Amino acid sequence: MSRSPIDRRPPVETALVIHPLRSGAAARSPEARLEEAVGLAQALDLKVEEAAVAPLRASTPATLFGKGKTAELGELAESLGVSIVVVDDALTPVQQRNLEKAWNVKVVDRTGLILEIFARRARTREGKLQVELARLGYEKSRLVRTWTHLERQRGGFGVMGGPGETQIETDRRLLADKITKLKKELEEVRRTRTLHRAQRKKTPFPTIALVGYTNAGKSTLFNRLTHSAVEARDMLFATLDPTLREIKLPGGRPAILSDTVGFISDLPHELVEAFRATLEEVQEADIVLHVRDIATPDSAAEARDVETVLDQLGCGRESGRTIIEVWNKIDLLESDHRTVITARALRSEGAAVALSAVSGQGIDQLLQLIGGLVDEGPPLQVKLDPQDGEAMAWLYRNGRIVSREDTEEGVRLAVRLDRQAIGRFEQRWPGALS
Repeated sequence: MSRSPIDRRPPVETALVIHPLRSGAAARSPEARLEEAVGLAQALDLKVEEAAVAPLRASTPATLFGKGKTAELGELAESLGVSIVVVDDALTPVQQRNLEKAWNVKVVDRTGLILEIFARRARTREGKLQVELARLGYEKSRLVRTWTHLERQRGGFGVMGGPGETQIETDRRLLADKITKLKKELEEVRRTRTLHRAQRKKTPFPTIALVGYTNAGKSTLFNRLTHSAVEARDMLFATLDPTLREIKLPGGRPAILSDTVGFISDLPHELVEAFRATLEEVQEADIVLHVRDIATPDSAAEARDVETVLDQLGCGRESGRTIIEVWNKIDLLESDHRTVITARALRSEGAAVALSAVSGQGIDQLLQLIGGLVDEGPPLQVKLDPQDGEAMAWLYRNGRIVSREDTEEGVRLAVRLDRQAIGRFEQRWPGALS
């Protein structure tokens, strides 16, 4: 008697996605915001049965939506037979609890959704710790009397012990203890990472950081520039932990390129700490490449969201940091529009580069621009004896050779080095710089 194999895969959960449309909403279209919310739900492997924009004249403290809209959405969820309703907004603990009671399904808000995605995608120890810390902070505010077990009492000590500690107080205390423990672990990890970064600074390589709205094509560009195979998928938050690789600038000079997590509009405040690991790479970078999906109608609004986060971190344009806009995905534009965008980038005097990370069009222009920015100032003149092969190899490895002249007396080089490299070279080969 043959037996069919048991399907041990977890059942697919179905979802209804709702985007509350507030009056005086941001510049991005409600359709684009709804599509993004659907993408977040799909990133958690939820099967979205239906997605809808729900106009919201005023926020109701108890349920966010008014009584009539709450009942209407509840009927829709029931008719679809979904197990989860995703509300693309920040819900208070009371609102979340009341909506779950009214709709008799699990309700997840925007913050909870993104937290869950981060929890699944974190790979490094620090990333996992950061996400867990953010999740506990989020759950701490939601320890409300939803379940009857939270009303249980724990007896006190002594004859007159009183009613003792309620279960909800115990849960809060345990959460607080766990948060304290996680913060201590994070400090240890950060201390180690700071030491690694300090060690990296001793190597005179310029650093370049990729930032941008999620799904703008940062990881694809990272792979193109570094010849790597970092995961690059058409999915929100495909990249979470920072990734660093070496690239070669024109003339052979190496640089360090870091890929970072994608930004998103209305980033939940619980996740600011979870971004610290990847965003510190941005704060330390010599050049920031702001990657934009120039093919989407919401490109300008997405760019403003990224710029807002950069300003909050103190590494926006006002900080004096060098930021280049990378207008990615020009291969998706119509021919005439692509010509206009490319011409605009050329007229920007180095402020923007139009390219396609998929096809490679415009990559050389980007590398030339970066090379020119890290090589500001006149080249240094170096004179080496014929036997100084180690010094010459060091210059090729750590600098950019502009010109070389071989003579009977030795080799004359015009080379570009940053300040740290100059100091290290002079220390090892005094008198070589002329």
